[in-house]
Amino acid sequence: MARGNLRIFLGAAPGAGKTFAMLEEGRRLQLQGTDVVVGAVSVRGRAETAVLLADLELCPAGSGDEAGLDVAAVLERSPEVVLVDDYASSRCSGTGNTARWQDVAVLLEAGIDVISTLDIRCLESLSDVIESITGDSEAEKVPDAAVRGADQIELVDASPELLRQRLGEGKIYPRQQDADAALAGDFRIGPLTALRELALLWLAERIDAGLSGYRAGNNKRDGWPTRERIVVGLSGLPEGRTLIRRALRMLSNAAGGELHAVHVRTSAAGSELSSGKELELQRKLTVDAGGVFHAVGGEDVAATLLEVAQNLHASQIVLGSSRRRARARFRRGTTAAVLRNAGALDVHLVTREASAEAAGTGRAPSRLGRRREMTGFALAAGLPLLLELALDLLPHRQLSTDMLVQLTGIVAVALVGGLWPAVLAAVLAGLTVNYFSVRPIGSLSVIDPENVLALLIFLLVAVSVSLVVDRSARRSKEARRAGAEASILGELSRRAVAEGSSVPAVLEQVREHFQAAGAGLWVRGATAPGTARWQLAEYSGASRPAEMPDEDIIEQLDETRILSLTGRELGQDDRRLLSAFGSHLLAMLQREELTASQRENLRLAEGNKMRTSILRAVSHDLRTPLAGIKLASSSLRDRNVSFTPGEQQELLATIESGADRLDRLVSNLLDMSRITADSVAPLIAPVYWADVISEALRGTASERVRVLLPDNMPPVDADPGMLERVIANLVENALKYAPDSDVVIAGAVGGSGNATIGGAPASELSVVDHGRGIPAEEVLAMFRPFQRADDTTAGTGIGLGLAVAKGFTEAMGGMLLADPTPGGGLTMVIRLPLSTGAAPPAISPRGHHAGSADSR
Repeated sequence: MARGNLRIFLGAAPGAGKTFAMLEEGRRLQLQGTDVVVGAVSVRGRAETAVLLADLELCPAGSGDEAGLDVAAVLERSPEVVLVDDYASSRCSGTGNTARWQDVAVLLEAGIDVISTLDIRCLESLSDVIESITGDSEAEKVPDAAVRGADQIELVDASPELLRQRLGEGKIYPRQQDADAALAGDFRIGPLTALRELALLWLAERIDAGLSGYRAGNNKRDGWPTRERIVVGLSGLPEGRTLIRRALRMLSNAAGGELHAVHVRTSAAGSELSSGKELELQRKLTVDAGGVFHAVGGEDVAATLLEVAQNLHASQIVLGSSRRRARARFRRGTTAAVLRNAGALDVHLVTREASAEAAGTGRAPSRLGRRREMTGFALAAGLPLLLELALDLLPHRQLSTDMLVQLTGIVAVALVGGLWPAVLAAVLAGLTVNYFSVRPIGSLSVIDPENVLALLIFLLVAVSVSLVVDRSARRSKEARRAGAEASILGELSRRAVAEGSSVPAVLEQVREHFQAAGAGLWVRGATAPGTARWQLAEYSGASRPAEMPDEDIIEQLDETRILSLTGRELGQDDRRLLSAFGSHLLAMLQREELTASQRENLRLAEGNKMRTSILRAVSHDLRTPLAGIKLASSSLRDRNVSFTPGEQQELLATIESGADRLDRLVSNLLDMSRITADSVAPLIAPVYWADVISEALRGTASERVRVLLPDNMPPVDADPGMLERVIANLVENALKYAPDSDVVIAGAVGGSGNATIGGAPASELSVVDHGRGIPAEEVLAMFRPFQRADDTTAGTGIGLGLAVAKGFTEAMGGMLLADPTPGGGLTMVIRLPLSTGAAPPAISPRGHHAGSADSR
């Protein structure tokens, strides 16, 4: 039996019209003669949706709105097409599956076509992005594979303005309070626009994946540029930034265009001209412009670049070309190879001056050092004659012996001084052998032609060996230097990971390594934004300069930061190492900036989540007391109704109770806002537990509270007003969730026990109840804002009591702990440090006394 087809209507938010589109498609198929049934649908009181549903068959019959999917009934009915709303639903069908998409898979395997609906917020891979947009992490999730496996996905699009209009008309949430909360939360213009863009991008990526699969399956090598995509080839030289900017100008008029910067790393010697720091600047420029930077490996630069362009479905390639070398590059090299094999790709050559090609950070050819070269020239001048004199003391008759000995000396000269001293040694060795060992001896003339040929071959071999030895020596020196640089940079990285190196520590290491007088980090406009002056941000050294000295060695990190070195001249090799230090410092600065940005984004996200939670939580809790106050006050003002004195007192008590409830609610909201913003500033003073407890218990059912404090309990360091709020919240919380038992307040001093804070003696106050308690796995969640017990009614508070109590306790330097009560219940423990000062004669409580204890 052939597997059925899955078709999904995808929407960005509730109310986009997914269910309507699904039912409308079902009716269209029904009119064409297709056997269609409705397996599961959520009408939610929408009149237009109910009209479409009336003409379709329900399976099982009479299941109605909001009924779950009955897989067994659908399999028994065996229609051609079944409509299943809400693909991500977790409502069980009795098949043993835990999600509706699994039930749909059963129907598909039975050969039944399925049409379903899905919100973009239900995709598992987008859950973190959705949470950052909406602040909601509780949406039901479906694996991406279960969605990408659909045979057809259609986007049901609706503008944010239209969705808000539908919400206001009651077409999405029938209840007005739900609509009001949505308008202030997820249905704001910003989140709706972000969700819409997310849905469009996700669907576009799926279409791109399908296009790539088709091209691969049909062996289509040429790119099909469905949108403008430009690939910029980067060599690592400063010209790359010019190429990137040129590509951005080309994309400025192309809506939806993409920029891809590609650097190909090879093992060839020429690849060493690229600069890591320059590539980092180019990567940053690309990313800041909204593009993507690719660093790929390959030996054939042109082939690798074209392969990347084809995989990206690029439409154009941008390369750099020197004016002076244009003809040579057209005949051979990377540019010519790209032009020959580009196929349908447009290739743009951006010309530049030849001087730009050599500028920047490319490495100069490595030298062995002036001292070694001078030593090599000295050996070249004297060693051939010394070797020949030594040979005269040894019995030999063959010319080849002289040549081999001289060749050995030339190799020694090459190892010491490099190529040019070895070439000089080869010439002098040839003349020496000719004078002392070739007939006629004592003359530079040669009689035998074979000797002429032998001398020429000797000279050629000597120069060739010198070239090889010189290159080997240079490479060996480069390898040693690279090893030393790698060791230094590895030590930098190790310290950064193990010790968390800071900018001053890196500058100190730079100064010590180069034995310089000072090392500084300069930032443009650090203290005067908009100015061109360089300001010293960090410095390591004896005297901190006010301005950058002219003789400083400068290493440009980026457009706004410079690394300077004072009191030391650097050679080419040391300059390269300083550049590596600069790259490491730049990476560390960027990492710190990213970390700070992440912290700020997290703080803003938490604040946004807090505001959304407040709006959701208070939509009912603010209205309930206000409604009671309004009803009681309007009744008292009604002259047509006469109330007895007892009824008037009851109405006034209702007004007072509602006002007190609003006061507690607003106080907790303000306190939670202060705690979230880290703006709590306690006034610490010696405080006796007994003084604060008496004030905290005002307004509570004190007949159910027993206070058991030891005599002469020493004072603790705390803010009296805050501590009073903490105790009041804990007591009211215990009274609320343990209605059938007394609440006990007990105290203890742990100077010689386990009650300590940071090793210092502390005192504890316990609030003990014998209610139903809290499971151990829910203790941490209990202290989060807007948390209430599962069986708590909607009128008991918004869940801030314990969050405020914990925040105030920690602000005073203490701890708030939760332990199970033996025999059942919960024990909340306030632990504060013992006071080291004298207690004041009298303490006047500050702040609000009552708090909403509604967090459990």
